[in-house]
Amino acid sequence: MPQTRLTIQTRGQGLYELTDEACRFVRGNTDGEGLLTVFVRHTSCSLLIQENADPDVKRDLSAYFSRLVPRADDPAMHYLVHRLEGPDDMPAHIKTALTQVSLSVPVADGRPLLGTWQGLYLFEHRDRPHHREIVLHLSP
Repeated sequence: MPQTRLTIQTRGQGLYELTDEACRFVRGNTDGEGLLTVFVRHTSCSLLIQENADPDVKRDLSAYFSRLVPRADDPAMHYLVHRLEGPDDMPAHIKTALTQVSLSVPVADGRPLLGTWQGLYLFEHRDRPHHREIVLHLSP
């Protein structure tokens, strides 16, 4: 069962597409069917399958999540206790809890069966840059 790790350098909050890397990994390891598992090894970022045609979708998702879960220094978040790594820390954990750290994508004919406008994204929830590790695993 093939497996690899990707490192994505983020520049702060936002969505970072990894569709091409995942497709290359699948093509390099099968020409048939299987299941691609994508897993991020962190607690303050997550994974999404989302539209990859209109960049406004990424902007709107980021804006929505910022309104849904503001920074800990926002008065609405006064009840948060975990602030060890700054005002974006606990909100990042909450955003991760609302999304997911693992995705499963069926594979056929050596390619992930994503829809026409679907892409795989790392959703960074922290303000500062990070090196994020993603595991790609292909099961028969």
